[in-house]
Amino acid sequence: MTKVSLPIFECRDVTVRYGHILALSNVGAVFERGVIHAVVGQNGAGKTTFARVLAGLVRPASGQIKIDGRPLAGGNVKDARRSGVELVHQSFALPPSFTVAEAMQFGAQGGRFFTKANLEKRWQPHLDALDVKVSARQRIRDLPVETQQGVEIARALVSDAKLLILDEPTAVLAPEGVEKLFDRVRRLKERGVTVILILHKIREVLAIADTVTVLRGGKLVDGPLPCNGIDANRLAELIIGPAVARNLKPEDKAALTGAAVISHAEQHADIHAAPVLKMRAVSTRADPEGPALDGITLDIRPGEIIGVAGVEGNGQKTLVRAISALTDVVNGEISIDGTNVTRAPLAARRASGLRIIPFERNVEGLSMTSSLWENWSARNLLQIPLLSTISPSAIRRQCDTALKQWDVRYSDVSQRAGSLSGGNAQKVILSREMDEDARLILAAQPTRGLDICATSFVWESMRNARARGCGLLFISSDLDEILDISDRIIVMLSGRIVAEFRPPYDLAAVGAAMTGMLR
Repeated sequence: MTKVSLPIFECRDVTVRYGHILALSNVGAVFERGVIHAVVGQNGAGKTTFARVLAGLVRPASGQIKIDGRPLAGGNVKDARRSGVELVHQSFALPPSFTVAEAMQFGAQGGRFFTKANLEKRWQPHLDALDVKVSARQRIRDLPVETQQGVEIARALVSDAKLLILDEPTAVLAPEGVEKLFDRVRRLKERGVTVILILHKIREVLAIADTVTVLRGGKLVDGPLPCNGIDANRLAELIIGPAVARNLKPEDKAALTGAAVISHAEQHADIHAAPVLKMRAVSTRADPEGPALDGITLDIRPGEIIGVAGVEGNGQKTLVRAISALTDVVNGEISIDGTNVTRAPLAARRASGLRIIPFERNVEGLSMTSSLWENWSARNLLQIPLLSTISPSAIRRQCDTALKQWDVRYSDVSQRAGSLSGGNAQKVILSREMDEDARLILAAQPTRGLDICATSFVWESMRNARARGCGLLFISSDLDEILDISDRIIVMLSGRIVAEFRPPYDLAAVGAAMTGMLR
């Protein structure tokens, strides 16, 4: 008699409530073993809650769960791990000051007494077997982000996991890092590990997954569906609904689904107007956030979006910090809207029209433990004279009006910023930074980790700012969106601008410039 293989995971009518909020509603799914599964949906669709239920971090209000045929009560991490389930969170959890070997030992089984040499000897073969190219004696804080992720995955597999869940694993990775991750996931599948990926980007789903499950508003829309039987447009409709999908701009839909990007040669900038940003031979010292700038010369004119392409860590953060007065300029000049601000503080630069959408919205952009109105009020605090009277009630009213105009989904302006989804948190920043007095907007990874609708909203906001005569410096690790929205593209490599492109764009040439292969 042929033995029937049980699914690795089954759930029936799983419901999760947080107070009056229904995070998951009667969700049922069956995941086969030895397969790469993707779980997709918009922000707030219930993807992370679903992953946390699987990993034993959340106990459902109702429903049944089975791992490898074994019933689980839920809400018990130890029980889930004993059943072979491991979860790698989007926010890495390894202590930065630890060596890789120490981080691997952290929480692992196998003895209470050890030496540093013994740890390195124990864990280096495990890392090598998983093709994590790192020395066990290196510090976590000194590793590039994709290597840190590799160590997180290696640590999750210490207990011989059967089911590995990766929550938004591509959100912090550059394109080449995504490819390395996918190679690693495919090798895990070959080893017999079942992998569940929580993803946002449709092209990534179709590039890596065998099946896809779609959640919307905490409910199962469809799936698991074979990825070889679904196209990008159909998947987009399942995620956001057919009515919303029909209203997407053709170029946005192309970029979001990974289709050929439409490059427009339409001229938006006033070529005769004075630049809103003028940089002349700007050099800096090496910055904690990246290499030194080396002779940067750049103009951005009103009504122009300049896309900055480049492998992460090649000076993009230093460029933003230099324009924002967060790192010193040792040579050259910076002017904003005709005012020389080379030695000026941030307050003076904001008075000249500088606005910043920062790289890390939850760290640099918002105080997650502060209220929405307190976060929003930061837009004007630098301009208010020291002895001026501040009216919190007036600020609350202004904040409420602005957040409603920007379609932020919130209950009250006094609620904490940390209670918002990623898309709504980004909208709070946009409502604060894209005001009528903005002349130069630094948009640094403004769509990272956002779903289809939130990404499209950000792009439309940038286009509207351009139409008002703002100049925008747009930094992204996603080449598709840079090609879609930019009027001109510069490529940064080792703190220098090594190439400039105008539409229609040559994707191969941009990629070659990013890797230093363009001649």
